[in-house]
Amino acid sequence: MAWKKSPDDGAGESNVTTYDILRSNQKDGLYVLIGGVTSGQEEFLDNSTKDGVKYYYKIKAMGKDGFSISSPSQAISSRAQWFDMNRIYIFIMSVILSCAILYFIFQAKAGKELFIRKIAGLDAVDDAVGRATEMGRKVIYIPGIHDMDDIQTIAGITILGRVAKLVAEYEAKLEVPVCRSMVMVACRETIKEAYLNAGRPDGYNDDMVHYLTDDQFAYAAACDGIFVRQKPAAIFLMGTFFAESLLLAETGNSVGAIQIAGTARPAQLPFFVAACDYTLIGEELFAASAYLSKDPKLLGSLKGQDIGKAVFILGILVGTILITFKILDIGFVFNIK
Repeated sequence: MAWKKSPDDGAGESNVTTYDILRSNQKDGLYVLIGGVTSGQEEFLDNSTKDGVKYYYKIKAMGKDGFSISSPSQAISSRAQWFDMNRIYIFIMSVILSCAILYFIFQAKAGKELFIRKIAGLDAVDDAVGRATEMGRKVIYIPGIHDMDDIQTIAGITILGRVAKLVAEYEAKLEVPVCRSMVMVACRETIKEAYLNAGRPDGYNDDMVHYLTDDQFAYAAACDGIFVRQKPAAIFLMGTFFAESLLLAETGNSVGAIQIAGTARPAQLPFFVAACDYTLIGEELFAASAYLSKDPKLLGSLKGQDIGKAVFILGILVGTILITFKILDIGFVFNIK
């Protein structure tokens, strides 16, 4: 419910201190206090009503020298609402986003080639694996330090499938040290499938993926030891990283390996950018599955989300312009008066 402020509200010091809200089931019946707001406010939400029951309200303006009571309002009754109309704009934007995603999925399934911005880090995967093959050294892949309940870990394992397929085709060597048992199982299955798709099932070995430790810095120290001893030609750091990110990236850089990193942790991105050759920044890590697989559903979803973001930004700009002109218009009218 809403009302107009008392003429005394703001006219002097504490002329109106609060507004008490009174309610009754009858227009001329007994009105009971159900709540209140401070001076300057003009709205009150009554959450204690029953649907279908008529209520009457009065507003009692309280001041330091007394009070005044308004006339009874018209009969008001509440009813159940399926939608919160105050959030209709969110609903409209959600519909636009959903329609855009579905449209591009159908377009991709129909064979239309969708433009996806190139991601330098993923384009360099072939070069990194090829360099490892020429040098006869290993490719080491680290899928972060979180478990399978982290979406970044899942994205990192998705990229691992592509890397493992290239390693199988080039007949290079791959090693994946992990710090979670579930991640170890998922990585083994991903690599096994990649070798099978590459036509090299005999080249797969469970020892490619091995568990080190759950401890954060002990895991980083063990990986650094592998880097120093084996001097890999290519290192991939894809997933969730924390303080160990700089330890891993700096050690990998010191042995001369090509490093391709990716994470959605903003605090770790500067370390990867400084110490690695290529870095997937934020959402690029999540877009990798669509970029590498070229699956119509994933490509359509990615393209639809890009369109949705453009619509959201446009809506923000239009809303800002409208509010700005409204404020300027009010100020102009006040100046004339």
